Amino acid sequence: QVQLVDSGGGLVQAGGSLRLSCEAFGRTFTTRSMAWFRQIPGKEREIVAAIALSVGSTNDSTTIYTDSVTGRFTISIDKAKNTMYLQMNNLKLEDSAIYYCAARRSLGLTREAAQYDYWGQGTPVTVSS
Repeated sequence: QVQLVDSGGGLVQAGGSLRLSCEAFGRTFTTRSMAWFRQIPGKEREIVAAIALSVGSTNDSTTIYTDSVTGRFTISIDKAKNTMYLQMNNLKLEDSAIYYCAARRSLGLTREAAQYDYWGQGTPVTVSS
């Protein structure tokens, strides 16, 4: 089992920045990729970014982003800390949502929430004008 604890959400003005963190506990060596999703009440959970983990101790990785955040958000991982990050810059009103981190045991990147095995509890991000 893997437990994920996400944090770092909050209230920020449009144009501002936040960094979300997701710390993994347990059998973390079984995870092969991780991702950030977000969800607005009444809507489906959508992919924000995903990162495939390289073999070994380096932080080399492959990433994908949803179009609306490309160039503004950066997903990264620090294996030594078992922690994934989402740096969010130039935040927009439409970025407001509950953000969830996720991890999966299978190889390859996917945008499908159903393909992820473990989830964090969610951290809220509210962008104000």
